[in-house]
Amino acid sequence: MLKRFAAVFAATAAMVSSFAVGTGVATAAPAPALLGGGSGIILDDELLCTITTIGHDNSGSLVGITAGHCGEAGATVVPEYQPQSGVVGTIVKSNANFDYAVIKFDPAKVIPTNTVGGVTITHVGAPAFFPQIACKEGRTTGNTCGVVYGDLLQSQETWTQACVVEGDSGAPLVIGTTLVAMVNAYLGFSCIGPEIGTNMASVMHDMNVSGGPGAGFRPI
Repeated sequence: MLKRFAAVFAATAAMVSSFAVGTGVATAAPAPALLGGGSGIILDDELLCTITTIGHDNSGSLVGITAGHCGEAGATVVPEYQPQSGVVGTIVKSNANFDYAVIKFDPAKVIPTNTVGGVTITHVGAPAFFPQIACKEGRTTGNTCGVVYGDLLQSQETWTQACVVEGDSGAPLVIGTTLVAMVNAYLGFSCIGPEIGTNMASVMHDMNVSGGPGAGFRPI
């Protein structure tokens, strides 16, 4: 069974209190959030997913990419580990065919980075193939690697043996520092069955052809 997944977010008392503002007390503006491919995000105060990559499109907007099943257009984005920053972006495009979404970020609230955990992204490249080893950085399982099986069904998706679970949706899959795919699903059981994700070359092509947010994307 193919499982496309996003973890369900449950607010804790500690997080709720971090948003509280005392009456009559002046507070400084929250610091911008450091975000990049591999960062955890909360969408619509409900789902937890992972950013695939962050950069600029041909309009100069600061945009990011994540899995399409993480949210529809209009969904708000809050950094998982810097929730005090509040809403830092909004999904402006969600594509069900390739299961990707484009996030438009507020540049005043986000510091973009090309390195998160064990993954650095310098550019977007062609799909990976057997027997390469690909690695991913997800908000749930962190940095895991596995052999690449390739596009087994000729569906513009890459199959690998990297361990993924709920919340890793959208995580970047890299060969070295080249972003080749995103995490979208797993087959059977998490971290046992293969991971499946849309090839980034297909995402880039679709964004460029359809135009609008994300077209001409260049990673930080």
